[in-house]
Amino acid sequence: MTSATEPPAPPVIAPFPPETIEAFLVCCAGEWLSLRSCFRLEEPPAAAPEAEASWHSSERGDLKVAYLAPEEQGEPGGLEITPPAGGRHRLQFRPDGRFQGSAADGGVTGGHWQLWPDGSLELTSERENGTVKERIWFTKANLRLRSSVEHRADGRPGQASFSSEIRRLSRPAG
Repeated sequence: MTSATEPPAPPVIAPFPPETIEAFLVCCAGEWLSLRSCFRLEEPPAAAPEAEASWHSSERGDLKVAYLAPEEQGEPGGLEITPPAGGRHRLQFRPDGRFQGSAADGGVTGGHWQLWPDGSLELTSERENGTVKERIWFTKANLRLRSSVEHRADGRPGQASFSSEIRRLSRPAG
């Protein structure tokens, strides 16, 4: 027991970048201001040459991420993600390197996760029309980056995106 004259113990500071999947997921929780740029990597169809003009888009919005406590002991937990466009996605991570996802529209995805030694998390999602690889990493506790690349089932590239996200530390006025 500490006396009133002793200084309080210093706060416990988690190592940065996160070294475990649990620490990474906890670090993701918060409200983020996101700037996302998307690129279509395939050639536009010959029947729609006007599609060439829409090869790139940038979006800005608020991204909300909540940490989900593990469903069973020994599991890392999960994330509930509310993207700027709305809807809600839940990802539950398993200790064997797999994850299961579900969306508000009833869609279900799954795949593999890997936490790399550099502190980045790579998610590989299997979908009907191909695979999406996404990498998430923190440059600082309140700044994270994400990149994703879609690979179609026939081997053609689909689209890619890059996001920079800054954690909101206080609510915006208004």
